[in-house]
Amino acid sequence: MNNEQQELLSEAYENYCTTLIGSITFSDRGKHFKSDGLEFNSGYPNYVHYSQDEFINKCKTNPEFSEKWGLKIEERELSLDERTKYKMKRDNIARMFAAYTHQILDNSNIPRRLITVTYNDKTIESYEYKNKI
Repeated sequence: MNNEQQELLSEAYENYCTTLIGSITFSDRGKHFKSDGLEFNSGYPNYVHYSQDEFINKCKTNPEFSEKWGLKIEERELSLDERTKYKMKRDNIARMFAAYTHQILDNSNIPRRLITVTYNDKTIESYEYKNKI
């Protein structure tokens, strides 16, 4: 992820923490249960306090949680066709003269994955490249 996306993630996590802490009474501050605040114990809700990495992973894997906190993170593999079009556009190639493979595109430093982060109606896309050895 790029710096702009990291900033959006940090902003969303800060909102999560502020909202969570603001909703916990003083006597409940020591209680941290991973229950999404849906279970109740003696009339006091059990709260979740995820680390930033846990929060981000939860937003990636749980659509309800993601929607609740207004943070949408999508990661997907680019198809061979999408990668080929990316290379053609980047290199200003009008017509393809050879069939590209993922390995050729990796060697040409063409991204493998698209990462899209949306928070507060702001969307930022970035690309992930194959790890170089």
